[in-house]
Amino acid sequence: MNPYMYMWEFHVKESMTSAFEEAYGPNGEWVRLFRKDKNYIRTELHKDINNKGRYVTLDYWTSQEACINFREKYKKEFAEVDEKCELLTLKEISLGSFTIIK
Repeated sequence: MNPYMYMWEFHVKESMTSAFEEAYGPNGEWVRLFRKDKNYIRTELHKDINNKGRYVTLDYWTSQEACINFREKYKKEFAEVDEKCELLTLKEISLGSFTIIK
C-alpha cells in the first residue's frame, strides 16, 4: 500500500497569522493530535511568498485507510481542534487527496 497525503489551502486572517502558524506548525495542535496514531507520518506547513496570508498544509499517513481510521477514532478531538482553528481563517479549500508514487 502506498503512503497517502492530503492537501489544504488556507487564507488566514491578517491578525491571526502567528496563531495559525503555531496551530498548524510542526509542534502545533494538529500535529500533537495526529501523533496519537502510529500511522501518522508528518505534516508540512508552507507559506506563500507571493500571497500574504495564504498557506498550504500537507498531511502524510501510511495509507488512506489509516487516516480514515484515525478520523473515526479521534472524531471528537478532531472536531474540537477544527472548530477552534476555523476562527483563524477566512477560507479553507481542500486541494485533494493523493497516493504517493515510490
